[in-house]
Amino acid sequence: MRALNLHLKILITLLVGLGALITGYQIFVLNIPLTEHEVDNLWNIDAKVEFQAKTNEPVKLQMFAPPAEQNHVILNESFISNNYGVSINKLDNNRRITWSARRASGKQTLYYRLVASSRYNLEEGKAKGPVYRESIAVDGVEKIAAEALLASIRQNSADVETFVTEAIKKVNNRNDDNAKLLLRGDYSSTKKAEVIELVLSIAHVPIQRMHTIRLESSSNQEPELWLRSFNGKKWLYFNPQTGEQGMPKDRLVWWYGDEPAFNLEGGLNPQISFSINKNEINAMRLAQLSSDASSHFLDYSLYALPFAEQQNYHIMLMIPVGVLIILILRNIGGLQTLGTFTPVLIALAFRETQLVFGIVLFTLITALGLSLRSYLEHLKLQMLPRLSVVLTFVVILFACISLFSHKLGLERGLSVTLFPMVILTMTIERLSITWEERGGNNAFKVAIGTLFAASLAYFLMSSVQLSYFIFTFPGTLLIMTGFMLAMGRYRGYRLTELFRFKAFLKD
Repeated sequence: MRALNLHLKILITLLVGLGALITGYQIFVLNIPLTEHEVDNLWNIDAKVEFQAKTNEPVKLQMFAPPAEQNHVILNESFISNNYGVSINKLDNNRRITWSARRASGKQTLYYRLVASSRYNLEEGKAKGPVYRESIAVDGVEKIAAEALLASIRQNSADVETFVTEAIKKVNNRNDDNAKLLLRGDYSSTKKAEVIELVLSIAHVPIQRMHTIRLESSSNQEPELWLRSFNGKKWLYFNPQTGEQGMPKDRLVWWYGDEPAFNLEGGLNPQISFSINKNEINAMRLAQLSSDASSHFLDYSLYALPFAEQQNYHIMLMIPVGVLIILILRNIGGLQTLGTFTPVLIALAFRETQLVFGIVLFTLITALGLSLRSYLEHLKLQMLPRLSVVLTFVVILFACISLFSHKLGLERGLSVTLFPMVILTMTIERLSITWEERGGNNAFKVAIGTLFAASLAYFLMSSVQLSYFIFTFPGTLLIMTGFMLAMGRYRGYRLTELFRFKAFLKD
């Protein structure tokens, strides 16, 4: 017996632990939405390039596009142009779009449109980057100023992170004469990045420029310059203006390096502008559209089934919920019902007939069936012929109720056919036997208990949110199975028995 108890405890622990692990993985790692109506931001970004084409000359425009490996997933991208060839090439960490045309004239407008989301981002692999760089050649007074800055930075830093942060602070300090000399009165982000890179290069600390777009609705936005450095394990991100560390979540990296956003051949007066618009999309739909691990997981989930089959499983997966409720009501609450599965099947019928109308139909059919069953008892029939007659009578009742409901304009009455006929027949038989063996009061209590259990199961099984959660996170079924196994060894008092034996407690 002790070995059996240990075996059962291990089995329950494994089922609950496995179910919780699968569900937690979906929620916290794959970011699967917890609710059906949860929405997420979808960003539409347009990069528009305008220029004047030189007459009768080939046109070639190269523009950077956001790299795929970052904290946002690219759902779609499109290129809008007139009579231009388009190609995308990968260049180091960047992607570069090339528009080309043999001839063009007049004003030209080219669009690059991107749809991105930050919820289902790509998993970051093992980070790689340079840990050493050669010094930038500098001499004269600039070399002295840079080395003076470097000496101060070394005193106040301990590692790459603090070294770069201190360098940014020194360059942004307008009271520092060495920084002012190197900046030469230019306090733009580009010039500060040049000076920071110069100072860090003398210490052989690599730094890389990166140009980002802020994800907020705007009609004309300029790329914002950031810096990053590799410390041997991961990339560290810095704002060259403020020294702020860490890339904000509302930034989308557009390109890395010192080059401009685009390069034009065969045109004049080029201009680029970025416009951003925010939309909302259902989070589950977004998970299905994305190309990351969450969408691959969904490919092997119930969402991969045809839509009609999904609807069936939305109903089927709620049956264990109803069974668990009946189990709790019977084993812990002590509620008397006509079996375990009868209230669940009745609850399934209530999903279509609605609760109040379903209870009325159930009560009417059961009452008339009991009257027939009482009459048949006087004929001394055997059980099988008696059940056959009751079943036929139930079918006739279904037909009559449907016909009269249709004539009276009560379309809800047509749903009576959704009641399981065989279950109703057996319910009538069991109630009749209970009436004969234990009396009418006990039969009435059992019938009321069955309706109460079916009604409670109906409320839970009709919950859209609960249905979505179990359908999306089927690992919860393993957790429920563990609880069912635990209740299978419960031998204690039921709640109703505490009231029955209250007199003993007083003594």
